[in-house]
Amino acid sequence: MISAQDRNILRELAGQIAEIAALPAQQETISLWKALNALKPVRPMVMIDQIPWHEMEVEHELTLQCENDFCREYETRLRRTLYRWKHLRGDMVVEPMIDVPRVIHNSGFGIDVVENKAVLDPKNDVVGHYYIDQMNTEEDVQKIRAPHIELDQEATARALEMTHEIFDGVLTVRLQGVHPSFAPWDVIVGWHGVESLLRDLIERPEFMHEIISRLTNAYLSMLDQLEGKGLLGAPQGTIHCCGAYTDELPAPDYNPEQVRAKDLWTCGMAQVFSAVSPAMHQEFELNYAVQWYERFGLVYYGCCEPLHDKIDIIRRIPHVRKISMSPWVDTEKGAERIGRDFVFSRKPSPAFLAVQDWEPDAVRADLQDTLSRCARHGCPLELILKDISTVRYEPQRLWEWAEIAMKLVQG
Repeated sequence: MISAQDRNILRELAGQIAEIAALPAQQETISLWKALNALKPVRPMVMIDQIPWHEMEVEHELTLQCENDFCREYETRLRRTLYRWKHLRGDMVVEPMIDVPRVIHNSGFGIDVVENKAVLDPKNDVVGHYYIDQMNTEEDVQKIRAPHIELDQEATARALEMTHEIFDGVLTVRLQGVHPSFAPWDVIVGWHGVESLLRDLIERPEFMHEIISRLTNAYLSMLDQLEGKGLLGAPQGTIHCCGAYTDELPAPDYNPEQVRAKDLWTCGMAQVFSAVSPAMHQEFELNYAVQWYERFGLVYYGCCEPLHDKIDIIRRIPHVRKISMSPWVDTEKGAERIGRDFVFSRKPSPAFLAVQDWEPDAVRADLQDTLSRCARHGCPLELILKDISTVRYEPQRLWEWAEIAMKLVQG
């Protein structure tokens, strides 16, 4: 049961969201994202995501007041949106709606991760991982299976009804589905361990081909089920922590009741392949990944792996539009090779926020260096600050980072 007090708290917060969503700035920002994603940017864009929320509290802006667990989940979402708009706005867009995720059961790929964790801050969900190798034999490979995907209609209907009860008349309630991504090598790392995986790429290449082939087929089966059962999500506002607004999606003959992969962005990565050559990256990753990417409308490729020496092979990915340029790339090489052909999705280093002494001038110099190099080569550019594990419990550091970045991109 939802108490009147909890409902009133949420409706008051939702009212603030609705007021922000009605501002002309929202449509102006959407237009800027569309221009960037069409490779005709007005200016570089800025986003901040993957925030250490346990360190962000100031003046009880994030303190939850609802008692019901269902309500507290929505309260968390609303308070974080309001906090970001006030302190970390960048080029975020606030829409006048509240999404209700479909309750979907996924049986998984057949193998659970076994690991040891290293924890420095018990309040922080960013931890170290040591994966126990479970992928040594042909029999182990056979354990990989296609997941079974099923909608929990009763739970979904109940969540939808309760959400309407809370927010009707303030925000539009939207049933939302899945926006799947393709990162099989991240999964394999969890089963096989980093050292074993990299060694076996050299010493047991056929074994690794069997693993990635079987897992790719499992991913594709999952996508078939999500698409066939109408469980894919509506067109996105974001893709991999950046703006996804575009006039190119959804595809013609779009039916919101039966969303297709080609109506959506997808993203993917092979972060452990930071240590392999372009030829090996092509052989063990992209030759399989193409089966996934060719089904989607637009593609964001990469994450933390440095890709400046792999632009030539990434060009072969169907529908690729954005390429991740992590803190470890050679920005000059990346900008030169990307040119005007893709969005240079720069991930500035979050380490500037984690050092003992906060140095805003170092942040400014780092961002300006990227801006200058991309301008010289005509690269459409976005600055996406993410993977922020700590700000040393000084949230003002992140506020100042946002202010510096916006001043630079706005000239």
